[in-house]
Amino acid sequence: MFTGIVEELGEVVAVENLGDSSRFVLRGPVVTQDAKHGDSIAVNGVCLTVVDTADGEFTADVMAETLNRSSLGALAAGSRVNLERPMALGGRLGGHLVQGHVDGTGTIVERTPGEHWEVVKIALPAALSRYVVDKGSITVDGVSLTVVDAGDDYFTISLIPTTLDLTTLGIKKAGDPVNLEVDVLAKYVERLLGRGSADLQDLEEIKEMER
Repeated sequence: MFTGIVEELGEVVAVENLGDSSRFVLRGPVVTQDAKHGDSIAVNGVCLTVVDTADGEFTADVMAETLNRSSLGALAAGSRVNLERPMALGGRLGGHLVQGHVDGTGTIVERTPGEHWEVVKIALPAALSRYVVDKGSITVDGVSLTVVDAGDDYFTISLIPTTLDLTTLGIKKAGDPVNLEVDVLAKYVERLLGRGSADLQDLEEIKEMER
């Protein structure tokens, strides 16, 4: 479990294409300080398992499912990435509950600079738009953000100088893809409400059969 508070702006050292998967070597001196084999590190919001660590770098295998659902497949040596270690029990929850399980990708539509911040408009798949609400939480490339405006096929976010300086969102441009993870609580609520409706329908059918 993560919080969406990026710890480090890392870099892709190498990408090895293995056919139905890829092996990434990434540089992140901060997140590898206490990392060991089997630990998790979020890369642009995608939870990856550490295979090996050495000299401030770590290796992770990325399966086809992850490559298909996220923008990690577009990364190459030299690409900058947002890195975060899992939250520690008993620590402060600075952002919101983030699983590192990407729901899909969006596309940056436009960036509007302000005096002390920047407003970014991002297009997203229609299947995800129902989980995005004004002033709700969303994770963009692993960064926990508050939605300013939610439309049918887009949403906007405001980025403060700290976010612009310390994450890849400061260097992304219009047309670039971003990984999106919606609030998992919204998905659970939707599923439970749907199951509740089904249960009521089943109950009515049972009553009708008993008459």
